[in-house]
Amino acid sequence: MDQKDTEMNEKGVSSSTSGVVVQVREKKGPLRAAIPYMPFPVAVICLFLNTFVPGLGTFISAFTVLCGARTDLPDRHVCCVFWLNIAAAFIQILTAVVMVGWIMSIFWGMDMVILAISEGYREQAAAQQL
Repeated sequence: MDQKDTEMNEKGVSSSTSGVVVQVREKKGPLRAAIPYMPFPVAVICLFLNTFVPGLGTFISAFTVLCGARTDLPDRHVCCVFWLNIAAAFIQILTAVVMVGWIMSIFWGMDMVILAISEGYREQAAAQQL
């Protein structure tokens, strides 16, 4: 280390060579956190449905919560998460007239697929550790 790095470390400021790890965590709202982690094929079907009939894929995904799909709201009851998904579906349906709901519905479906892929990687990593 050169003189500048030594002075920065003494002052409590980390240098680029000190190996500081920064963790960023996304804060999700209740509707976004209620999206269930579904199997990949189901998530793709919901995305397809949301693309052509806004809110339909979100409505169907609400029933996967009742079938045991995990969400990012572990402290809420299953019925509460179910109704949050139903509310998101109705918001998408009602605002589809002005295109907002249709776009929201497509993004919602994309989030379902992204969550399904991330859950698949998580399961794959857990299987490799065994």
